[in-house]
Amino acid sequence: MKCTIRVYLNNDDFSQEYADQHNNGQESEMNRKFEWEDELAITPEVERVEVQENADYVLQGQMPNGEAFSETIGAMRKFVFYSSDGVPVAQLACSELLFESYEELRDAELEFKLFLKDREPLSNPILGIYIAARSFPKSLIFE
Repeated sequence: MKCTIRVYLNNDDFSQEYADQHNNGQESEMNRKFEWEDELAITPEVERVEVQENADYVLQGQMPNGEAFSETIGAMRKFVFYSSDGVPVAQLACSELLFESYEELRDAELEFKLFLKDREPLSNPILGIYIAARSFPKSLIFE
């Protein structure tokens, strides 16, 4: 089935009480429920999602000088999306420090929602990967 992923950064300053009193329970320009939202679409179709708690995530790439790097980041919540033939087709990950909750909504398609806490600074080095600033590898921080 077609899969859409939405990642939300919660806004700790959102007040449901204020929304109820002043905006029929809905968020408003000055009282936003989320700081931001990312949306990703996965193809091919997704049959199931596997959740891995306190997993390692390997961040790989190239340094500006062309040298390859590979850094393992622990304490991550990983979501692996599998096709109907059991092949992993996508991965979503966030630091456990950032994880708030997730939802899987299945109808004609799969809508996967990931909610992140707003209390911890984060880095988003690759689409779909959210790493708490204190967990980000120091060797990859340049000033």
